[in-house]
Amino acid sequence: MALIASGALLVGCTSQQSADAPEPDVRATAVEDVAPALAQYDAEQVRELWADDSLSARDRGLVTIAVLVASGQTTDLGFYVNKALDDGVSPAEVSETITHLGFYSGWQNAMAAVDPVAAIFAERGIDESELPAADPDLLNQDEAAEATREAEVQEQYGNVSQGLVDDTDSVVFDDLWLRPGLESRDRSLVTVVALVSTAQADQVPYHLGRAMDNGLTADEVDPLLNHLAYFTGWPKVFTAMPAVTETLESR
Repeated sequence: MALIASGALLVGCTSQQSADAPEPDVRATAVEDVAPALAQYDAEQVRELWADDSLSARDRGLVTIAVLVASGQTTDLGFYVNKALDDGVSPAEVSETITHLGFYSGWQNAMAAVDPVAAIFAERGIDESELPAADPDLLNQDEAAEATREAEVQEQYGNVSQGLVDDTDSVVFDDLWLRPGLESRDRSLVTVVALVSTAQADQVPYHLGRAMDNGLTADEVDPLLNHLAYFTGWPKVFTAMPAVTETLESR
């Protein structure tokens, strides 16, 4: 029953199933046996959500992976990684998203994602050659903007935890954010998703603004929030709404 129940949502949204995964009709029956109303919402609202191309299927896949990793919900992670790969997310982007979220949702949430994703990679024959290098050539940085950010953080928090300030500069912004395995727009996107999924609304304006500077459009924010409501819950999205509203209005 545990195997049948896992990955019950999004029934039939992808034709490729892992070798051990139940067929879509078995998943549908399992949900109906436990929560008929949930099965109906899944067949109607959730399926319609994935069919809405105001946010691409590829982006929805990346967003859903980020929700599950950030929330530590790994039961269905393999199912959604499979779907995301089918919809255009690359293995390198999956790998880099997990690495990035180690910093933005906690180390253990990223580590917990490794085994279910490793199983999918093994099934699909994805090996090291398709994954980002540990030490790649880094992207160029906006040095003036970064100098301003560093000075502000140093002034505010240097007397509280200099170690944190130093690692924020040298590890997060001078290294992680400059890794080429994930486009800047997508790196910002999964960061915003992690913040909403973990109810870190205070951090949303800076990172949503950065996401929009990196190419996320205001038109994409609308379906993004709608998608997140289903996958991280209405309360967390509405907790973030004032910060999102403030950011959009300021632009």
